Amino acid sequence: MNVPNTLTLLRIFFVPLLVAALVSEDLRVEVGPLLINNHWLALLIFLMAAFTDLLDGYLARRWNQITTVGMLLDPVADKLLVSAALISLVHIHSVPAWMAVLIIGREFAVSGLRSIAAAEGYTIAASDLAKTKTATQVLAIALVMAAREAPGLELWAQVALWGTMLFALASAGDYFLKFWSRLDESIKARRRTELLQLEKERQKAAMRAAVAPKGKTRGR
Repeated sequence: MNVPNTLTLLRIFFVPLLVAALVSEDLRVEVGPLLINNHWLALLIFLMAAFTDLLDGYLARRWNQITTVGMLLDPVADKLLVSAALISLVHIHSVPAWMAVLIIGREFAVSGLRSIAAAEGYTIAASDLAKTKTATQVLAIALVMAAREAPGLELWAQVALWGTMLFALASAGDYFLKFWSRLDESIKARRRTELLQLEKERQKAAMRAAVAPKGKTRGR
């Protein structure tokens, strides 16, 4: 188990801690002279988890430690973190349920598309829209959590949430267009291969039919 994969597993470990911190209203943690309530603790856990997402990818590329396990676990960890955060924020009435459903639904729809694409033998790379969506998503969730204790941030949190939703829908549309384009190309290429194969078989059958009478004539 290398360091990037360990960080990815650590991000998954943060998920239940994040949920517990968000939904436990009476949770208080003393750090020296500071008394941290559940909202600030949840924000700290979320930011630490988001930082591991940046760090594991950077280290995997820097140290050339990109593995199949890491490629499988990383998106799972990301979706678990975001989904858990949004569902918990819906539970404490900080995020509208319909907005969380759209954002989470987009994540699983795109994951399904990328899995189908991988089964077809090609990869759909993350677009600039998707990367912007990810950054906006982290910012929005962090602002919503902070706004629980700092009401002055509530407007910015709502703006970031709407931005996340718009980028999520736009990037999902971009993924669908890329998917259908590549799928169309794949189907056309497969169809051309089948037609060429049929044409070769037809030509072979025609050659056999042309040679057969000559052979009979020689026999006579």
